[in-house]
Amino acid sequence: MKNVEINVYGAEVLCPSCVNLPSAKETYEWLEAALSRKYEGQAFHITYIDIHQPQENQEKQEMADKILADEFFYPLVVIEGEVVGEGSPRLKKIYEVMEKHGYISVIS
Repeated sequence: MKNVEINVYGAEVLCPSCVNLPSAKETYEWLEAALSRKYEGQAFHITYIDIHQPQENQEKQEMADKILADEFFYPLVVIEGEVVGEGSPRLKKIYEVMEKHGYISVIS
């Protein structure tokens, strides 16, 4: 199984429509913990990307630029290049995409 790449894009400042929601950094930490529990022992790579910091990777910079241009809300969750959640990402959708990539839940 391929080691799936998960990127969580965000910023230190909450987006205007994200009042009462966790910050992007908190979403990243929550998602990492949830995926580690559900897919224990199955490797994946999760990265937090601050949209206000320059990115060396062109694809990541383009995604950050789209968020800054209001094409997407943050936090934005991208798995293997596919946008799977924005603003308030849903675990159910993220789990579906992970399982599409061959991950198997170790909890019900």
